[in-house]
Amino acid sequence: MIKRFRQRFLDLLGSIYIYNEHRGYTAIDRVIEAVKLRWPDDHELIGQIESHGADERKHYWMFRRWFERRGTMPLAIDGTCGHIDRFVGIMFRSKIDELEPLRIVDCDDQFERLCRVISLTEKRGHRQVQSLLQNPMVRGDSQLVKIFNIIERDEPSHWAPYDAWLLAHGRRHPRWWERAIDGWIHAELLFLKLPLLFLNSRLRRRESWPDQEERLRDFYEEPGGPGSPPVRLSHRA
Repeated sequence: MIKRFRQRFLDLLGSIYIYNEHRGYTAIDRVIEAVKLRWPDDHELIGQIESHGADERKHYWMFRRWFERRGTMPLAIDGTCGHIDRFVGIMFRSKIDELEPLRIVDCDDQFERLCRVISLTEKRGHRQVQSLLQNPMVRGDSQLVKIFNIIERDEPSHWAPYDAWLLAHGRRHPRWWERAIDGWIHAELLFLKLPLLFLNSRLRRRESWPDQEERLRDFYEEPGGPGSPPVRLSHRA
């Protein structure tokens, strides 16, 4: 009984993380392109955000390999368990996929808001990882402990570029009500959604990896997609 409980908990935990890590790096990729267009000479800002995106992608792959070693797929978690999905939806009144990064980055007020959202999300994530590293069920999985140790080490550099931009441009840092929204989203996931998912026996597993969908999309967008002469997509592994 205890073993099944622990396995279910870790399954849900890994599934929520793999969703959020994938969501993170795909969203950051869109922001990077917009930042490059507005501030093409700000190599420090671009480099820091690129490093953030690369870390999120690395974290996604660590969780993917963790599932592969277990011989199973992640549970089919959707945007209702995505912290950044919920935060962006509240702060911008728009789904994350419907935001236009160039419009956001091109307006200082909008980019300021985005910086606060990302900074709060990353700092909250860092605190959560520190908590999980003390969790007995997590500590019983040595591979998961290694993953969370790496994430704990990486996280502080993730909010740094956004806090630095706010400071350099004389913009305010998050106020109490923004911190309250961040805390409420996290509490909602922890105390409401996670227990409901835990008890949901109909929750299915994914049939494909999240990055598999983007690779298929890239294939269709590349020269050499269906209907074109075959070419080697050298920039993809």
